[in-house]
Amino acid sequence: MIGQLSKEEINRKLLHIVAVALPGIIFYAPKTTYLSKLDASYIVIFLLFFSLVIEFARFKFSGFGQFFTRSFGLMLREEENRQLTGATYILAGAGICSFLSLISELATGVCFLCLTLFIIGDAAAAIVGKAIGRIKFRKKTLEGGIACFLTCFLISFFIFPELPYFVSSLGVELSIYQIVIISLTISFLEFFPLKYGAYVLNDNLYVPAITSLVAMLLV
Repeated sequence: MIGQLSKEEINRKLLHIVAVALPGIIFYAPKTTYLSKLDASYIVIFLLFFSLVIEFARFKFSGFGQFFTRSFGLMLREEENRQLTGATYILAGAGICSFLSLISELATGVCFLCLTLFIIGDAAAAIVGKAIGRIKFRKKTLEGGIACFLTCFLISFFIFPELPYFVSSLGVELSIYQIVIISLTISFLEFFPLKYGAYVLNDNLYVPAITSLVAMLLV
């Protein structure tokens, strides 16, 4: 245990980061293989469908549910024993971004950026927040929010300009102003979740898509 940070939470977020393969598929599959953008979207949607089948089976069939809990229970949050897992919501958010990417080459690059930043930034926020977070705000921590912003900013500024095809897909290099706005948008939406009535929407579902739309207006 590191502060309030458990080994299970670390493992959960490391697995969460593996999800960066999703924006990689959306962006690079059409550029490096014979797959089209639509084909890449179908791959993400298939993975989402497969995840939903697993979710249905674990709730519907007690035997499979027990097997799932034995295999992955340590990585699940308490509420995920009663509802969809974060992994399924990430796949759903990636599915939305995959269809937004069909709009244009700019949209493809923007969705690649924002989905990747959200996945890594969210993991950084959770790990830092639970490890050293002291200032609480809306069930989050200020320290986690700062970690999310800094992670998104640094990755956008130092890493993405060096990635193959990224700058050419946007047509221009991102300015510091644009990077700050994109990073702040992700961090802000982490702190202020969207609600539908009494139901709080899972941020994995909508943050990448909303940030992508904001970024498209900026670039």
